Amino acid sequence: MPAFQITVNGRRRSVDVDADTPLLWVLRDTLGLTGTKFGCGQGICGSCTVHLDGKAVRSCQVPAKEAAGASIVTIEGLSKDGSHPVQRAWIEEDVAQCGYCQPGMLMSATALLSAHPHPTDGQIDEVIGDHICRCGTYPRIRKAIHRAAEGGAK
Repeated sequence: MPAFQITVNGRRRSVDVDADTPLLWVLRDTLGLTGTKFGCGQGICGSCTVHLDGKAVRSCQVPAKEAAGASIVTIEGLSKDGSHPVQRAWIEEDVAQCGYCQPGMLMSATALLSAHPHPTDGQIDEVIGDHICRCGTYPRIRKAIHRAAEGGAK
């Protein structure tokens, strides 16, 4: 197996995995970063969303060979103490119920706000509509994204 160099949450790492191993399993099983969740394994649910060179991607669909040399940010990399504005807004709007989809939702929301600092409802709905939240907290998610965009997260 080849060794791949990736940067995860600002730390350069060498991972010795098969080239086709999904990034999700590199993060969870090889590096022990279990905040990124396995949901469907088909790139549909969004639970495994991470940032790859600043873009929100489904880590279950990215082979290790494609992540080589890339910069990856996981939910653990947003902040060590939950102080990221999107994380604070999530808490203030009481978004999570079961919470399983939330790491992916947070990562997609953060990428959205990086691209569109003041997104419209339509832009938010397009992004979160690509995720499956079985608890149906979509209205609170939209409200939390607006709160983070407005700087209202305390």
